[in-house]
Amino acid sequence: MTGSGESSAERLLAEDGMQRVPSPKVELFQLRDFVPPELCAELIALIETDRRPSTLADAGDDHYFRTSETCDLSADEPAVQALENKLHALTRIDPAHGEPLQGQRYDVGQEFKPHCDYFNPGGQDWEKYCSVAGQRTWTFMIYLNDVEAGGATRFKAIGKTFQPEAGKLLGWNNRRPDGRENPNTIHHGMKVRKGVKYVITKWYREKEWGW
Repeated sequence: MTGSGESSAERLLAEDGMQRVPSPKVELFQLRDFVPPELCAELIALIETDRRPSTLADAGDDHYFRTSETCDLSADEPAVQALENKLHALTRIDPAHGEPLQGQRYDVGQEFKPHCDYFNPGGQDWEKYCSVAGQRTWTFMIYLNDVEAGGATRFKAIGKTFQPEAGKLLGWNNRRPDGRENPNTIHHGMKVRKGVKYVITKWYREKEWGW
């Protein structure tokens, strides 16, 4: 749906190879080979160049909740532009509603414990993160490489686990049909046991990003 922060199951399932997880609890999709190997390699190189420790909104006392490294990817990079174009062709979400692409790097032992991508209404950072662009609508996450062991993404509420595969996209709606936040989107970036995991995440908002 061009012109908003929305995509739809119908739109995503129109893509060849798209699979929907058969659960009434969440709109969750998988598409293998979404990103070609050459583009994956270029994005990994960008993450390696400018990575920093990951942070959290509404961070609690668990300093080991998210132990990965993060890279905010510049929109001026040709590889970033190429991926943004692919995402727009897939989702038809107005790019103005998208947050900048973010890369993550997980070394052995690093993880992101079970969490939801939406912001907690009334949380200490709600005004800071949502006053301009509103709540997060859709998440799209892309694995950039195969991982020797570990590093799966587990959706706890529906008992579904996805293994890292280079170029594979996961996408989900962070809300219920009535527009409220969907706690069934809780997911765990599990510990890497051998090797390194690289992923790209793209979040969309209710309103234009505007930051």
